[in-house]
Amino acid sequence: MRNQNTTRRRTVKATTLTAALACVLASGITPSLARPHPAHTARVSKADVGSALSGIASVYHDRMTASGEHMNPNAMTAAHKTLPLGSIVTVRNHRNGRSLTVRINDRGPYVRGRVIDLSPGAARVLGVDGLAPVSLSVNGRVSGRRV
Repeated sequence: MRNQNTTRRRTVKATTLTAALACVLASGITPSLARPHPAHTARVSKADVGSALSGIASVYHDRMTASGEHMNPNAMTAAHKTLPLGSIVTVRNHRNGRSLTVRINDRGPYVRGRVIDLSPGAARVLGVDGLAPVSLSVNGRVSGRRV
């Protein structure tokens, strides 16, 4: 049998959430959960090719990638929040001027201000040790899936 306080807390939480949802729906605001995530609708169009982004790059160490590949730490790959998997991106390190072409095979970074997560091998070639200011240029997309 459940503790009476636990049941009361759950009832209060459910009532509060129901009231909040009713307020949102009554105001006519569409909840953000109803909109599709940009990663699911992103496509590399002719307008995207050559477009540039700037921000901070970091290094990631996941075991599996969003594309289903095992993460190869020596591969020239990266993670981006919205570009389609298989996109080819040129990354330029602003600190030392080095540039490198990488393939997007994962999702992330999920930290504000960061635009790309690099594999350890790509970060090593670019001279990124931790965080670095970079610019990205979208070059297109790989046809077919590489594993």
